[in-house]
Amino acid sequence: MHKEINFENDIEQVLISSGGYAKGDPKSYDPDIALFPAETIAFVQKTQAKIWARLTQLDSSKAEALLLDSLVKELAAKGSLAVLREGFKCVGKTVRIAYFAPNTGLDPLAANNYADNRLTITRQVKTKSGAIPDVVLAVNGLPVVTLELKNPMSATHWNVENAKFQYRYERDPKELLFAFKQRCLVHFAVDTELAYMTTKLEGKDTFFLPFNLGHNHGAGNPPAEGDVRTSYLMA
Repeated sequence: MHKEINFENDIEQVLISSGGYAKGDPKSYDPDIALFPAETIAFVQKTQAKIWARLTQLDSSKAEALLLDSLVKELAAKGSLAVLREGFKCVGKTVRIAYFAPNTGLDPLAANNYADNRLTITRQVKTKSGAIPDVVLAVNGLPVVTLELKNPMSATHWNVENAKFQYRYERDPKELLFAFKQRCLVHFAVDTELAYMTTKLEGKDTFFLPFNLGHNHGAGNPPAEGDVRTSYLMA
């Protein structure tokens, strides 16, 4: 693994093969609203057919726009975490943007709804400002995580500190994808040895917390046989 892209490839492969993710298309990202709209629409169509039917009955040509406009407005008003938990209002109805795992298996519908969540991993998404995060993870079209991945063994020798630098100086905290509470809930700076995370980008004042397992009662991560030390992120 001597190229940075190999590190990205490995993470993508694990999340798709065993993490329940599908490969996202960076061209499907709408930078103006910071969503993957096709994913959101497909999720609502499948899981909330009655609400979708109501939208199409009102005006089939504007159903998608009405749904997305309602979502964008409530994201601006309430923030992404509240919308994930509570849904959003559209034509007087509550629309779910995600379903959480049921506590028991007694309700087949709840289990089916949870299984219908659409998790995507999308690489090299181009944002409105021109920033291109290495990876964006989304739930039903709503971005929730970005990752900047570095491989010290690559030709650039970039490491986790370079990833932190990108977040601090090359990511606009006012842009929807990176704005606090508006879309992504957490941002990870990761290399093959160490991982750090932040929930709020504040330019040069962005504060990162270590997201490491610890090693020998100290900082860092233990060796992972046959893998990089930060492979636990993909477990």
